[in-house]
Amino acid sequence: MNQKNCTWVTEFLLLGLSDDPQTQLLFIVLFLAVYLGTVLGSLLLIYLVISDSQLHTPMYFFLCNLSLADLGSSTSIVPQALVHMLTKKKVISFKGCAAQIFFSIVSGATQCSLLAVMSYDRYLAICNPMHYCLIMTGSICAQLALGCWISGIVASSVDTIFTVCLPYQGDNKIAHFFCDAPILLTLATGDTHKAEIAIFFMGVVILLVPVSLVLVSYGFIIVTVIKMKTTSGRLKAFSTCGSHLLAVILFYGTLIISYMTSKSSREQIKHVAVFYGVINPMLNPIIYSLRNKDVMRAFRNAINRKES
Repeated sequence: MNQKNCTWVTEFLLLGLSDDPQTQLLFIVLFLAVYLGTVLGSLLLIYLVISDSQLHTPMYFFLCNLSLADLGSSTSIVPQALVHMLTKKKVISFKGCAAQIFFSIVSGATQCSLLAVMSYDRYLAICNPMHYCLIMTGSICAQLALGCWISGIVASSVDTIFTVCLPYQGDNKIAHFFCDAPILLTLATGDTHKAEIAIFFMGVVILLVPVSLVLVSYGFIIVTVIKMKTTSGRLKAFSTCGSHLLAVILFYGTLIISYMTSKSSREQIKHVAVFYGVINPMLNPIIYSLRNKDVMRAFRNAINRKES
């Protein structure tokens, strides 16, 4: 082995999404527009929920936490990607790469747990409405939200530690537009078996367990809705769950494709990562706002207060 291959890696070169200048310009415009939309949409939704007393309910409390996780996910990825698209030196330090892995997984894993908790909230509201207020108290909601963030931190810590503690020598080119744990494992020069098992296990826990909880919750919801005698009641129940179900499908679907795939296909999934890491955080405020009468009413009231 020559001296070059024995050199410990202190920084990584992110190859990005494309070498073509026109395609890269398109990605710059897309990433910038989507990031601004994510920041504005998430902050606006949080502001409306805080300022409007009628939105002080468990569902909107969890939605605020989801918006914060969206902001964290997008901010941990997009600004750095934009800087690299605009400069010739597309490098990131080893510590910077580790930090990006940690914060992006914290946000993503927290979103997984929050979506599961939100499905449980919808289950209680539709299937057990008489006891909903007794179960989903303020303290219980705060504990559930805190548990979601703690689970995100634990999952991220495990993935980050197992990834960055591996030896990296020689090759430092990452075929991605941000540091992602599964992609980074392909560059490690030591035995990655334990790290792959740990990351796969955390993927099962943080992805498949929440998905299972969502499926069970919606299974009970569907049975309850079918038993409803009035069409208006069914439509109201489905409209209540529609936005959340769409967000669940978009988020979990792309994450499962990215993190539960085989090692040989990891370099082919970076375009899928654009959706869950860049576009999806912008979609959540839109999904939960445009078809939500309460949010639109709060938005109109906020505008009227500014004009008066």
